Amino acid sequence: MPSPKNSPKGSRERRAPGSRLEFLSLMNPKSQGCPESPSRRKDPAAGNATQQALPEEDCMKLNPSFMGIALRSLLAIDLWASKRLGVCAGENSSWGSARPLMKVIEISGHGIPWLAGTLYGLCRSGSSAGREVLINLLFALVLDLVLVALVKGLVRRRRPTHNKMDMFATISVDKYSFPSGHATRAAMVCRFVLHHLILAVPLRVLVVLWAFIVGISRVMLGRHNVTDVLFGLVMGYMQYSVVEYFWLSAISAPALFTVWS
Repeated sequence: MPSPKNSPKGSRERRAPGSRLEFLSLMNPKSQGCPESPSRRKDPAAGNATQQALPEEDCMKLNPSFMGIALRSLLAIDLWASKRLGVCAGENSSWGSARPLMKVIEISGHGIPWLAGTLYGLCRSGSSAGREVLINLLFALVLDLVLVALVKGLVRRRRPTHNKMDMFATISVDKYSFPSGHATRAAMVCRFVLHHLILAVPLRVLVVLWAFIVGISRVMLGRHNVTDVLFGLVMGYMQYSVVEYFWLSAISAPALFTVWS
């Protein structure tokens, strides 16, 4: 009869702890120091490179460029000022009673009245000098329409949210606001008139005031932001220089002067 020490039951009981350790070691391979696969190994140099790259990315996020901060700040100031100055944007605005007057000023700077008036003047003009001035004014007005439409189509800046789309005689590109076509036209016409018409000093002052009032009315009506008008005034002032450079005369454009003679 086998003794209890040598019985199979006793041997199984003695092996049980060892078997449990072996089972745990299979469940946790790292406990036996099994070598890691090459795919799991970490390259120390790559780890250092990652640790060095992270601070640089953090710096990029925490320290944006000065130009970006300046542009965002100017945009925020522009939107805030335009909202505050849009006092005639609606009938219920603080200066809503002045909205009809602002709309009359709006029409005075529109392209259709200026084009119609210039064409009428060409038909009624009896002097070659007068026709030359009017032909170049017509050229300036058409150039203004083309350049403003191109810039608006490229920039595609929406009009202010407080604007009411009840503008006089608009086209598809007029849904964009940068730059202000009224401001460009007013500045260009102002400079054109001052250079080619002999006016008394009070009338010259009124022409300059009209150009600025047209620009201000665009913001008060909520049609444009402040930067739209400022850029438009500068653009219109420079457009006149283009007209002067390509000034049309009976020598440079004889066909035009033959048509209107």
